[in-house]
Amino acid sequence: MSPDLLFWLSLALKMAVTAGFVIAAAMVAERAGAAIGAIVATLPVAAGPAYVFVALDHDAAFISASAIGSIAAHAATAVFSLVYIVLAQRYGTMVSVIGAVAVWFIVAFLLRSVSWTFMTVAATSLALYGICIALTNRYRYVQMPAIVRKWYDIPLRAFMVSCLVAAVVSLSAHVGPIVTGLLAVFPIVMTSLTLIFQPRVGGPATAALIANTMWGLVGFSACMFTVHLAVIPFGTWAGLTLALAVSALWNVVLYWLRRRALLRRGVRSAGPVSGRR
Repeated sequence: MSPDLLFWLSLALKMAVTAGFVIAAAMVAERAGAAIGAIVATLPVAAGPAYVFVALDHDAAFISASAIGSIAAHAATAVFSLVYIVLAQRYGTMVSVIGAVAVWFIVAFLLRSVSWTFMTVAATSLALYGICIALTNRYRYVQMPAIVRKWYDIPLRAFMVSCLVAAVVSLSAHVGPIVTGLLAVFPIVMTSLTLIFQPRVGGPATAALIANTMWGLVGFSACMFTVHLAVIPFGTWAGLTLALAVSALWNVVLYWLRRRALLRRGVRSAGPVSGRR
């Protein structure tokens, strides 16, 4: 088999596997509502496989350096979410999505131009998340209407995610670890969700889904910090596995806290009623 054919077959397999991960996560999100759907959507279903495939061709030092680029670029996703949420209250799908994506690229490349250290990227990320969470918190509480799936949903998601994986894997050998890390964390899952949901359920309901991703984004950054810190001392595969465990544990804790808050709210609302005669 020729090297060129082997490359294209390998790339096609990588694209198909990653698209399958994202499609499965999006289908769960559709059925679970804005808050639980947001928890699922912020799992590393796109960046995770991208990092696995990049790790097949690069050493631990490259992966660790790429994670710093991912952390810096991922902080721009909080700004992406803020811009989309605000625009979606008043504008249609294309204006909202294109505006948010344009801001993401601007902020991500500005962040990429900085020579980051562990401490500076951590401080910047925490500051951006804190500001964006505070500004978007009031948009979280909108009911997600029932969704009727269209025939093009799965092909659209598969196409978008496949393009991302193809870009990351193909370019990583030419653009260096920082740009590789930036491409790996482009908000492809949230972008695909906004493109599919907003035309059907409206801007405010879709914005609620994105607003509920904010705390999940913090967990994703914790996942990337784990990659940066763990792959060199523990090895690439052990470090990536540990990072996945950190992300999953973070989202499980978020789910538990939400369930607890809902139960408390239910008890409070039921209390006065049960006392009436």
